[in-house]
Amino acid sequence: MTLRAYGCGQETLDGLKAETERLEGLFSVTRPDSEIARLNAEGSIVPSADVRDAVGKALALAQESGGALDIALYPLLTEWGFTTGQYQVPGAERIRELLAAADWRQIELSDAGLRIAPGMALDLGSLAKGYTADVLTKRLKEAGVTSALLDLGGNIQAVGAKPDGSSWQIGIRDPQGEGHLGVVSAADMAVVTSGGYERYFTGEDGRVYWHILDPATGCPARSGLLSVTVIGSEGWRCDGLSTALFVMGPEKAREHWRQAGNYELVLVTEDGEVIVTDGLAGSFTLSQPDKYTLTVWKRDTVRNHD
Repeated sequence: MTLRAYGCGQETLDGLKAETERLEGLFSVTRPDSEIARLNAEGSIVPSADVRDAVGKALALAQESGGALDIALYPLLTEWGFTTGQYQVPGAERIRELLAAADWRQIELSDAGLRIAPGMALDLGSLAKGYTADVLTKRLKEAGVTSALLDLGGNIQAVGAKPDGSSWQIGIRDPQGEGHLGVVSAADMAVVTSGGYERYFTGEDGRVYWHILDPATGCPARSGLLSVTVIGSEGWRCDGLSTALFVMGPEKAREHWRQAGNYELVLVTEDGEVIVTDGLAGSFTLSQPDKYTLTVWKRDTVRNHD
């Protein structure tokens, strides 16, 4: 985590660090004293305002994405070894067994509390960084900071513009090698990337298995995408969408983008295509035109660039 802010003192940055650690203490799935860990162990809790808010946002996005985002996949992630480092390819029967209890629709969030079904365990990792970035952004603006850049590991939050008024230049990682795929200019926006390259292992069968699971199959999502970058005003939403759209694949992602109308995209496909939405046409630069072809999605047509 790297926090860079202008026009404030060390005390403000220390406060941001403390706030991040406070939220981690609520959301962490591995710390036994966190609210999420207690929920997973006990089946129900009376959540804090932040946990209630984050879970509510996750459930809303699960509904919106047709279940492509599901925060109830933690037992499956553990079975694959993505939470422990003990990687394995589970058997089909075991996956079916765990999938039976992995259904966001069985999460009960009410005025009385937060309750999950037996055998279920939640993991807010798909939007916790984005949620945290939103909270930190609010704290900075309350402190009068108008220029800052927050890097929470794959989640970039630009607070305002650079001190000189120009946009931040944010590199998007190449999912098939070292260096950057391209650069996007952004101000007062979140830029969040999800990709299979972030956490993966190679099985005994020689196949690569990554940590982004498809809730429909319980297996790593194979949608034709290598990475998804979402640019928008809300960090939590960009974070959750980057995972959901990765699962959905290019065509469903395009339809969602056209209907939602409140975010922009950079998609990298398995066949070497970089797709950007037309709102980024003037602010995205492809760094490797010899390696990738560029396509711009418009809301009514698609245009190819040589």
